[in-house]
Amino acid sequence: MQIRVAGIQMPVNRNIDSNVRHIESGIQWASSRNADILLTPEGSLSGYTHKFDPLQVEEALQRVTRTAAASDLGLALGTCYVEDDGATYNQLRFYAPDGRYLGFHSKTLPTGSLAEPSIGEINHYAIRPLQVFGLDQIKVGGLICNDMWANPTCTPQPDTHLSHRLAELGARVIFHAVNGGRSSSEWSDVNWDFHSSNLRMRARASRLWIVTVDSCEPIDIRCSAPSGVIDPDGNWRVRTAQQGIDHFVYDIRL
Repeated sequence: MQIRVAGIQMPVNRNIDSNVRHIESGIQWASSRNADILLTPEGSLSGYTHKFDPLQVEEALQRVTRTAAASDLGLALGTCYVEDDGATYNQLRFYAPDGRYLGFHSKTLPTGSLAEPSIGEINHYAIRPLQVFGLDQIKVGGLICNDMWANPTCTPQPDTHLSHRLAELGARVIFHAVNGGRSSSEWSDVNWDFHSSNLRMRARASRLWIVTVDSCEPIDIRCSAPSGVIDPDGNWRVRTAQQGIDHFVYDIRL
């Protein structure tokens, strides 16, 4: 079995129209390279915020999913979204190449302060149980940013090793949407090193392929984590530039 995966490292902000333009550009790029599925960063449609216009996000979602389906391209689409239960979720939404909606992963380790009570995104998003999705005959899973690495500086919950739990559910490939904090300080370098080594170790520990992509906002600062594809031995098979808009495509053979 084989799946051709693509990712777009793009700037993500609260301007939904701008985000849509970048996503549609990524769809065009991935489709022109015959990719099966495109991964976008965390919050890439709505912006990485719980303060968004639900109607505008819904309209934007219909637009990009129609564009992808017309290109016969699946999506692992990062966005915040209000579901029918009225709750807001930080999601990675999965769509088959024919446009069928497969379901969503909700961020399970939202960040927050370590004090009691915890303050941060942990206060703003709902969570649903972990699950895997069928993409043709391949079982895949989704994780969002801190779900993968459980950063000890901002994770008040226990590290439940979500990547390994997905492997136990049968996932062979994990799509990982990121939108990490970054700056020009030395501490950003610490985060980069932690994220990069964590991705490699998680892939090796659970014998998983990991497809990961970060936002590149602001474009003049290095991203918070590398974007690309890691094999089950923990080796990078392809990586983007460390900052700015970039893309990748890779054939995963299972």
